[in-house]
Amino acid sequence: MYKAIVSSDWSECLAPCSPFDCISFNYPGLTTELETIFTQYTGNVITLGEAARRIQTLLQDGVTIEQMDAYLDNSFLTYTGVTELVEWCLTHHILFMINTTGMIGYFQRVFAKGLLPRVPVISAHPMIRYPDQASDPDHIYDLFETRDKAQNTAAVARRYEVSSKHIILIGDSGGDGPHFEWGAKGNAFLIGSMTKPSLDNYCRQKNIKINLRFGIDYAEEKEKDHQKEMQVNFGDLASIIEDILS
Repeated sequence: MYKAIVSSDWSECLAPCSPFDCISFNYPGLTTELETIFTQYTGNVITLGEAARRIQTLLQDGVTIEQMDAYLDNSFLTYTGVTELVEWCLTHHILFMINTTGMIGYFQRVFAKGLLPRVPVISAHPMIRYPDQASDPDHIYDLFETRDKAQNTAAVARRYEVSSKHIILIGDSGGDGPHFEWGAKGNAFLIGSMTKPSLDNYCRQKNIKINLRFGIDYAEEKEKDHQKEMQVNFGDLASIIEDILS
């Protein structure tokens, strides 16, 4: 059914957002603490499990569907060309898998509102999850720790009988390090998107080669530049992926 898999992180990789923006939008008083937690686990200072525990302590009332929709109506944004890239993969028998520490409920509402083409698989955190809907992806994998990205990509590859040599991983930060480490062992193609120093450091320490750096390389440019990021066209990855698989 699928000739290849693209398994990609989401936050600050395909979209200029944090997985906790939907929380800080509705509970602005938590913004500083959430930003600290995000930086700590993407930099491998604390585990994702510890990050989730701290957030659940802060977030007593959860995020309702109405609150998530309000956030999406106000703030949903991807990098340029992401929708086109996803559509291209879907029409070329390439499974596009969103594999992220973001919330399952966020993506449920994204697909319900038609903000992104419906992908067949997501791997995301179940801390926020809503009742099943027809617009949900066919398969949803729980992700509790950053290492689960690799386990879930491997499970999807087994399900659809796709070899590791036909897997492309996209990530941006140290939280994607274990995913890249797994991919490197199986000769997957590794793409750093808006590559952060934390991913660069992880890969250097583990002797992992990032095959392609796409977008702004923050291992070289230290100042975050949203305007420059939005000038990067992710639709350009389609021809690159085609070359990789040829």
